[in-house]
Amino acid sequence: MMDRERFPIDPWRLVETRFSEKDLGVTETIFASGNGYFGMRADYPEGSAAHEQGTFVNGFHETWPIQHAEGAYGFAEVGQTIVNVPDAKVMRVYVDDEPMSIDLADMAEYERSLDFRDATQRRQIRWVTATGKQVLLESNRLISFEDRHLAVMQMKVTVLNADAPVVVNCQVINRQDGEDEYGGRPKVAKAEGIADPRKSEKIRERVLVPQEHWQAGARSTLSYRTASSGMTLAVLADHVVETENDFESRGLIEPDIARNVFRIDAKAGVPVTVTKFVSYHSSRGVPAAELIDRGRRTLDRAMSEGIDTHFARQRAGLDAFGERSVVRVSGNDALQQAIRWCLLQIAMASARADGWGVPAKGMTGSGYSGHYFWDTEVYVMPFLDYTSPRWARNALRARSTMLPAARRRASQLSEAGALIPWRTINGEEASAYYAAGTAQFHINADVAYALVKYVRATGDEKFMAEQGVDILVETARLWSTLGFWRGGEFHIHGVTGPDEYTTVVNDNLFTNVMARFNLRAASRVVQQMAERAPDMHRAMSERLGVRPDEVDSWEKMGAAMFIPYSEEAGIHPQDALFLERELWDLENTPDSQRPLLLHFHPLVIYRFQVLKQADVVLAQFLQGDRFTPEEKLADFEYYDPLTTADSTLSGVAQAVMAAEVGYQDLALEYFEHSLFVDLADLHHNAADGVHIAAAGGVWMALVNGFGGMRDFAGKLSFDPRLPESWQDLRFPLTWHGTRLEVTLTRDEIVVAAGEGEEVGFSVRGEDFVVRPGERVAVALTSQGPVRPGKPAIRRHDDDSLYPRAIVPPTPDEADLIPEFGELGE
Repeated sequence: MMDRERFPIDPWRLVETRFSEKDLGVTETIFASGNGYFGMRADYPEGSAAHEQGTFVNGFHETWPIQHAEGAYGFAEVGQTIVNVPDAKVMRVYVDDEPMSIDLADMAEYERSLDFRDATQRRQIRWVTATGKQVLLESNRLISFEDRHLAVMQMKVTVLNADAPVVVNCQVINRQDGEDEYGGRPKVAKAEGIADPRKSEKIRERVLVPQEHWQAGARSTLSYRTASSGMTLAVLADHVVETENDFESRGLIEPDIARNVFRIDAKAGVPVTVTKFVSYHSSRGVPAAELIDRGRRTLDRAMSEGIDTHFARQRAGLDAFGERSVVRVSGNDALQQAIRWCLLQIAMASARADGWGVPAKGMTGSGYSGHYFWDTEVYVMPFLDYTSPRWARNALRARSTMLPAARRRASQLSEAGALIPWRTINGEEASAYYAAGTAQFHINADVAYALVKYVRATGDEKFMAEQGVDILVETARLWSTLGFWRGGEFHIHGVTGPDEYTTVVNDNLFTNVMARFNLRAASRVVQQMAERAPDMHRAMSERLGVRPDEVDSWEKMGAAMFIPYSEEAGIHPQDALFLERELWDLENTPDSQRPLLLHFHPLVIYRFQVLKQADVVLAQFLQGDRFTPEEKLADFEYYDPLTTADSTLSGVAQAVMAAEVGYQDLALEYFEHSLFVDLADLHHNAADGVHIAAAGGVWMALVNGFGGMRDFAGKLSFDPRLPESWQDLRFPLTWHGTRLEVTLTRDEIVVAAGEGEEVGFSVRGEDFVVRPGERVAVALTSQGPVRPGKPAIRRHDDDSLYPRAIVPPTPDEADLIPEFGELGE
């Protein structure tokens, strides 16, 4: 999958040994660094070749009017897109006045790495100048997990074989609006419709309006206000020069660029080190002057502590993260490297989000405009629940703060309660295409599911009573008005499920199953509060206006929820009319027409049984205790051949369920695809940023799929499915504050407990208890059922129910269709 000569296997680092211009966007993404509050793409500090020289602050966005070709009531009117904030990475190097340009330089040695142990990007380059000077460049870039506003960058220059003048030109550049010193324009240039909805919107007008800017010594300060959204930002940079050589410095500052230039008369073999401390502060209401003051305090503190302190803290924090998070597979360093990389991506996207959401691309790129989706709740939160529950709680707080906007959105759509936006940054709906956006009402239930799952895993009932219950009540209220009664059953019409190739349908199974969970969870939590915490219940009832009969109605609606099932086909239809559509022949659809959404009009895709991502299969994973093993097998075998690889979210759900129903080779295939989706750029869009949900899904495939872990009804259980080619699988879990270490081999599963309370669990239906400091080993007679090969498209005698599989005509084939005149002849 990866060029192992260029990207050698190292279980503790991602390493690149050769520069290439062919995939700059991909390498800028996969070597990017961040902490959840802000992130920097891995473009080169020399400021030369780049795909997108990006720095992004979580939640810092601009708004713009959405231009609908034909408007309608209730359409989203204001778009939101993350802003490429001023770039502080630039540290240009000149030797003998010759600039180091990564795309032109004669490099005798080259290595770049992202270290999983401290989330630091490091480089070592030996450059030979035109005059024969041999120059060793060593640089590193750390974005602090301890101080979420701080980045530390260091450039060490050593002329090895001669004396030479060395210049290090450190800059902060507003690339969003301005030109750099070479006249280069930023890639984000204008507002217009785009063919690929996965990319960011473009903005024509100026985004960052300058506020204060000044220099004092080696410290530069730039501050801005966004033109439309009114957010404020301050970026400060300060520098320390370490050398035995003589040097001089000078500065220059303008509204969109700050320079601090250091000129050193370097002696042969004597290094010159420039350390750059940078702070970013942003706000929705604080004036820029106050943010500047905060940035000053950040830099003063950071510089007084020294760079070694920050690297030591980072290493200690990431060591702790690894101990409570990292899944280990013995004997396969390539898999281990990719697993560690994926889990680090989640940490770099969520650790210091601190009340903001987790964007679909983290802080690694502008893809999906920096929006928050259901990705967080369904694919990222499970990992956080069981490894870093505080980070999980912070992510849920972000949804809680968005409730007022969600209530307004529900009212706009003539519904009660709250409608959580499909894609957003500030809490308002930003999806311009309602069929695959607003119509995905299931996001309400996804958030409710994540909330309940968090409380089950952590026992944090206080959060549920104080904030979570508001989410449960308001999301349940929406289902009560969106759905309706017919013949004693409760139906939900006009919605879109996770499969965006089938939109605005009636009784989408995923939506109905998850809405059922949402309704019943809301009813039961409110009832439990009345019994166990009457004061909190009373306050909640007054705050939300909850009535006892309303709570009872949610339970009844959930119990009567219509779940589609076809006796004739022996499966659960994805929606009420899904089986009436024609089958799409994916086997004969060429790769040149993938993904389908970029090659076929939606009205073509919507007519077929073809899935962008697993829909029914995902429902049967999330709500697996509501389906029988036979139903799961039948549904998996039906839907798997109809599911494209067009969504990076789908493969992980398919991996988990393939493992459960016995397609173990296929499960491993789906897992490995998800594992390398960005590292090998399998979807050809890694340049836009890391697929954070796919990274979270890797953990799900490992722990839920191969480890067989479930937590239905708050009970921890295991039904392992270790791949045939693996020796073992080890993963840590945190359950109600107690650290567990699970080790799976072919013959047994061992659960060991650290400090905390005793933990009850089951293995294939047999109950056990592990106490602190003890371990429980359970013998295994097998790794579950094994089914060879993979499912094929199912046929049926009734052609009206199962039509022949077809491939829509390509434009070239369409040209061969006869004209009417020819038919007449």
